[in-house]
Amino acid sequence: MSSFQTHSSHWGAFSGRYEDGKLEIRPHPADPHPSPLLGNLPAIAHSPARIRRPAVRRGWLDGTPGNALNRGADDYVEVGWPQAVDLVANELRRVYRDFGPKAVFGGSYGWSSAGRFHHAQSQIHRFLNVLGGYVRSVNTYSSGAAMVIIPHVLGPYDHFDRKSVTWEAIERSSELVVAFGGMAIKNTDVHGGGISAHIVRQSLNGANARGARFVLVSPLKDDFPAELNAQWLPIVPGTDVALMLGLAHALVTEGLHDREFLDRYTVGYERFEDYLLGRSDGVEKSPEWASGICGIGVDAIRNLARTMASARTLITVSHSLQRADHGEQPVWMGIVLAAMLGQMGLDGGGYAYSLGALGNIGKGQLAVPLPTLSQFKNPVPDFIPVARIADMLLNSGDEFHYNGQAMRYPNIRLVYWAGGNPFHHHQDLNRLRAAFKRPETIIVHETAWTSSARHADIVLPATTTLERDDIGAADRDPLMIAMKKLIDPIGEARDDYEIFSKIARRLGKFEEFTENRTSKEWLALLFETTQKALAAAGHEAPDFEAFWKRGEIRLPLKPDDGGPARAFRDDPSGSPLQTPSGKIEIFSQTIESFGYDDCRGHPRWYPPGAKAETDESRYPLHLVCNQPHSRLHSQLDYGDFSRSTKIKGREPVRINPADAAARGISDGDIVRLFNTRGSCLAAAVISKDVRKGVMQLATGAWFEPDNRCAEKAMCIHGNANILTRDVGTSQLAQGSTGQLTRVEVERFVGEPPRVRIFEAMKFMDGAAGPSRVADRS
Repeated sequence: MSSFQTHSSHWGAFSGRYEDGKLEIRPHPADPHPSPLLGNLPAIAHSPARIRRPAVRRGWLDGTPGNALNRGADDYVEVGWPQAVDLVANELRRVYRDFGPKAVFGGSYGWSSAGRFHHAQSQIHRFLNVLGGYVRSVNTYSSGAAMVIIPHVLGPYDHFDRKSVTWEAIERSSELVVAFGGMAIKNTDVHGGGISAHIVRQSLNGANARGARFVLVSPLKDDFPAELNAQWLPIVPGTDVALMLGLAHALVTEGLHDREFLDRYTVGYERFEDYLLGRSDGVEKSPEWASGICGIGVDAIRNLARTMASARTLITVSHSLQRADHGEQPVWMGIVLAAMLGQMGLDGGGYAYSLGALGNIGKGQLAVPLPTLSQFKNPVPDFIPVARIADMLLNSGDEFHYNGQAMRYPNIRLVYWAGGNPFHHHQDLNRLRAAFKRPETIIVHETAWTSSARHADIVLPATTTLERDDIGAADRDPLMIAMKKLIDPIGEARDDYEIFSKIARRLGKFEEFTENRTSKEWLALLFETTQKALAAAGHEAPDFEAFWKRGEIRLPLKPDDGGPARAFRDDPSGSPLQTPSGKIEIFSQTIESFGYDDCRGHPRWYPPGAKAETDESRYPLHLVCNQPHSRLHSQLDYGDFSRSTKIKGREPVRINPADAAARGISDGDIVRLFNTRGSCLAAAVISKDVRKGVMQLATGAWFEPDNRCAEKAMCIHGNANILTRDVGTSQLAQGSTGQLTRVEVERFVGEPPRVRIFEAMKFMDGAAGPSRVADRS
């Protein structure tokens, strides 16, 4: 009988063994609350959705004129690795020679592996930099607005707030936690790079047992653990800034704000107060004004303001709030509200962005560095905000604004994607499909036949983490894991490093890319980074072979000293913030100087801008498109746990009983959600935990278009992004606005089309046509 081997994933450390055709998984014994997402892993070994051989889209292979218009609906031909490598190498050589590196977009999103070496984003960027560079993307879909606004207001993202409030501090000191957008436990199941102990639930329960109170501001009641009995304020989606302004107004008019803190630690408060009290625009942002917008009662707003001022209060703002129109504003306004309370830097008080969004945020910081593969330097200056890829492909040469810069979209001829599924992350999938018909060539490394693979020209089968050795480690997690290979590669799948090495050899770049090291030699080399730091600090520092045999080592943590917030509070002159003023910027002269009409110099309320989104007669329901509890993004949607949560093979959509009754919808009905961008089928779940006028459909169902629909396809599986808008949060950040949209819903009449996205791919027979066989170099 084979023994269990250590491994890790974004949703937890575990051990596994493969025997008699089955993969058995055991969570790490020290994890108090293992994630149910581990239940998706066994399907990796046998799913028919896995890609087993290189495949090429028939129209591209034959060189048919206008063949790109068939992306997403064309047939594929399986080819051998030598031909696949030749096709990729020849196409890269042609594009770099004829158009230069500014014609190549390197797409990746970094979530493909918890490993430090087989990290697809690092591998593809390193490879493309060896070839001469590429157009890159910046920021993330999760927090694109926050990553731009926080540096202007507090200093570098991931520096101030994420390193100042810990779960231990909340458990010992917080008296009131006001969670705008909530802290859903499902989100803390995951963390990039791995998570060895899921502690959020026990930390919150510890604070609750001590007497801490919790307020949930969200249209969804289960955005906070039920056992904490949080006060639920079922807000109208997208109106949190109005509520925050109403709270701020109550603080000022009742004399509850901390003027001493504001004078010493912030700049620009007076400008903001003029706006708050209506001196600058004639509109007081009173609780009465806020109530009419956000749907929370006036008394509830005033009482919450008073309670906040009388307690050790922590204000948290979730990722979800800034994934919407003007998403910069709730992040900024939450900071201002915390500053008005004067509790920045106090133990368990102040402000924390995205606490509860990922499993390791709020844990202690590591005291040693982690292994990191060099990506080399990218000489190409061109970039786009990550959520603007469709704009780039559809509007090459057009001007766009970002963070004070006027830029132009490059003309992309070739897209190379490894690690990530844009048909999960991106919005308005019908628009994305149109955008994906523009490049001359799209190359994808994929593990399974996702829609990203089905919209590519050359599909190269990549291994999953289970099929290779690696080192698992993550920021704020004290356990480094030897990720030992558990199963043989499925079919002819290869790891990204091997794939890029083969192509690099064909292009004469093998030594530069690989430095003549095997994967195992790279693991040993990268491990030395942490080993040397451990030794220098006087900690146990085993060599790589000892670590690999043991299976894990524990890394030291820095003390919980309150981080930069405490240092700034204790000595604002000696430990200033990395902002222009060295203080919290309630008014930013830098942002004001950009002249953006959708993001001015201090936080403010901007009503939703798109007419289609505010036309309640056509689309009266708000749709919340949040993260799923059954998978990480779209990963392993074919896994057993993810599929067990579907209803009749489709994603569940939650709807309030009153909204369901008004439309004749019963529990379990197949329904059609629709708006101007498209439609999708889902299965109705009637729930009182969703505010009236709101529905909730998680993202991540693999996109399966009904191609019988002409211009705007319907997703028959339930992908929410067929409905969301592909517009930026503002000219400042150009972040994703995919969290919220407006829709109507109806019962689906007749027999719904069958969901086939997880079935085995069918291929055409035939060799490559003459236009692709020849070396075009």
